[in-house]
Amino acid sequence: MNMFFKGLAAVLLLCALAGGAAPAQEADVNPIGSESEQDDQQDQQPILQILVEGNQRVEADTILSYLLIQPGELPNSRLINLSIQALYATNLFSDVRVSVDGNTLVLAVEENPIVNRVILEGNRAIADDKMIDEIELQARAIFTRARVQSDVQRILEIYSQAGRFAAQVNPQIVELPQNRVDLVFEISEGPVTGVERISFIGNRTYSDRRLRGEIVTTEARWWKFFSPHDNYDPNRIEFDREQLRTFYNDRGFADFRVTSVSAELTPDQSAFYVTFTMDEGARYEFDEVIVDTGISDLNVEYLQTVLPTQPGQLYVGGLIEESVESLTFAAGAAGYAFVEVSPQVNLDRETQTVDVTYVIKESPRVYIERIDIVGNTRTLDHVIRRELDMVEGDAFNQALMNISRSRVGQLGFFEDVQVEPIQGSGPDRAQIQVNVTEQHTGELALGAGFSSTDSFLLDFSITERNLRGRGQFLRLRISTSSRQQAIDIRFTEPRFLDRNLAASFELFQVLADFSREASFETQSTGFTLRASFPLTRAVRTSVDYTLRTDDVTTLAGGSSSIARSVGSRATSLFGYSLNWNRTDDLREPTRGFQMSFNQGFAGLGGDVRYVRSELRGGVYRSVWRDRLVLSATGSTGYLFPWGGGASRVNDRFFKGGNSFRGFETAGIGPRVVQRRATSLEDGDEFISGDALGGNFYAIGALEIGFPLGLPEQYGIRGSVFTEVGTLGLLPDEDTVEDDGAATATFTVDDLSPRASAGVSVFWDSPFGLVRFDLAHAFIKEDYDEGAFFRFSTQTGF
Repeated sequence: MNMFFKGLAAVLLLCALAGGAAPAQEADVNPIGSESEQDDQQDQQPILQILVEGNQRVEADTILSYLLIQPGELPNSRLINLSIQALYATNLFSDVRVSVDGNTLVLAVEENPIVNRVILEGNRAIADDKMIDEIELQARAIFTRARVQSDVQRILEIYSQAGRFAAQVNPQIVELPQNRVDLVFEISEGPVTGVERISFIGNRTYSDRRLRGEIVTTEARWWKFFSPHDNYDPNRIEFDREQLRTFYNDRGFADFRVTSVSAELTPDQSAFYVTFTMDEGARYEFDEVIVDTGISDLNVEYLQTVLPTQPGQLYVGGLIEESVESLTFAAGAAGYAFVEVSPQVNLDRETQTVDVTYVIKESPRVYIERIDIVGNTRTLDHVIRRELDMVEGDAFNQALMNISRSRVGQLGFFEDVQVEPIQGSGPDRAQIQVNVTEQHTGELALGAGFSSTDSFLLDFSITERNLRGRGQFLRLRISTSSRQQAIDIRFTEPRFLDRNLAASFELFQVLADFSREASFETQSTGFTLRASFPLTRAVRTSVDYTLRTDDVTTLAGGSSSIARSVGSRATSLFGYSLNWNRTDDLREPTRGFQMSFNQGFAGLGGDVRYVRSELRGGVYRSVWRDRLVLSATGSTGYLFPWGGGASRVNDRFFKGGNSFRGFETAGIGPRVVQRRATSLEDGDEFISGDALGGNFYAIGALEIGFPLGLPEQYGIRGSVFTEVGTLGLLPDEDTVEDDGAATATFTVDDLSPRASAGVSVFWDSPFGLVRFDLAHAFIKEDYDEGAFFRFSTQTGF
């Protein structure tokens, strides 16, 4: 055992010497302090006892384990000094002394204090948590002055990265009983050292203004109070160098380089002047592009045609990496999972062209040996496996693997999903590993909000999106506002009977108050059964059946057109829907298109008979460096009564508000109006009455979404839009003709076009999506009800 401790002490000593440990104090050894005395060891007495003094927390046996001399041995200055250095290397002691008194060796130590707590004072710009996580000394750590100085430098570095180069840190040590200390860092933050000017030297093709837009660092201006990038940060400047290189490389400048970056303090030392010196070089084009592979199953001619890099194109550095990814994907789709694609780039400075050869190294066709699912602590294996488009024994296919990863991610049960191949038992075998990170799928939500339409609103829900780990959905929701109270229970089985068929049912009761728009209220109670299934990867269809009872009551002053719909009637409704979605994101699409059609047939049972059809669609495209999203959306619907009856007011379409910005809810379409007598010069004036809804509508919108220049984490963006549409076709039974009287009350229904334009601001707040609309209806009828300002909240479940 003694040999083990001696070896351990020797290892620690070597580590201390290699790491630049502080030199040990000379041992106070008596009587062998001189070389002459060491040469005359026959007169020395062997050590019979070793005493440890001064230790409080460290056990004596632990200290003795670092000694290279043991009882029974003669004193040796070299071994004692090595032992002292080993003890210093532990950082447990601030002082170590050794003395020999006869047959006794006394080892006196002074332990380093223990940090009781670390206190930061004077820091306002940077939170305590951020700095505490970065420094070495923590509560209950061993205190050394070297560590204090190291932490002081680390805090100064943090402030330098935040643009505060004048920051000062003064450490204070407060001694406590039991050899403990409080460590206080007194911080003087100093002013923010911003970037007053960014200049470029050597840029012939692009202006300074354009290049400033390509780097992260920005010039400090008084209106950029939200910007975190207008201070000087050397690390960010290095990133900006790479941003400039990428910018120029993607525009043909293969020889571009930033030769230097200088940062000079202004005379008052309050800001920096940053100057990038660069050499643009010449602009290149792709000349010869070759795919070289020995894999016979890969069609070289086809691969060359699908490459992003083509002869005669302007050289774009990023396209080479995209070409490598395209070739890797193509090889993976053909069953070659572990191919290596190496681009060989040759620049010809005389002709200003670039030759690229993509070398695909040979590898065997790969088959899936096993699929492992890792990380699903709650979700059952088969819930994940049924989303995979591959099974054991299939040929490896990169495209199907990517689709599988996307489908597992769309379940919404996991924070992160990674599907990757790893080498199997042989060169032609692969194991697919699906790594998932579970996230909370249960939600107890209580929300409150306010909107210009519903005033105050409350929403309570209990939701479980992965019931018992089986992927089932269950929700109870209760909501109330000044206009509507609703309660519903919904359950969905995503794989009914283990087939790719989602089955669900819903029980609901909804009380809606339309007194402000149309002088009536409704209470609807019923249930819905629904089944949905995919026809293709992008097309999904569903069928449903709803049975509900609608009770309509009119309020005092309601028109005769409303009174016809009063009473309780049962609706038996069979419906179906068809959805085609090719967008890149279901919630916030930036590319692609989507289209949906749904139709319902009422009358197979029940008291009402109609066919209700709606068509919706949208096209989305990113423009101007993917910062703007241009969208064109539209919708239309038609309600066709059959069996000799007319449509009820609660079954018709009402548009306005969120569905047609620039107008109030139910602000357009057929309406009861009253003529008010005025002078002949002023003409007729109308008083708007009850909105009656219509059997037909069509609305289209053109919108451009854009960032507002605020940090992305704030979730604030804007858009400009214009909308155009119409609503009409009132049943004859609800039409009241104008008798020409000076104060006549009658209905209007002319299907005239309406149009509006404005701006919207969206805030993805912690409480849900908040939308502010400023819109002006520049084409409308006199009896329409416009709304210039509107804001609303949405809560997702």
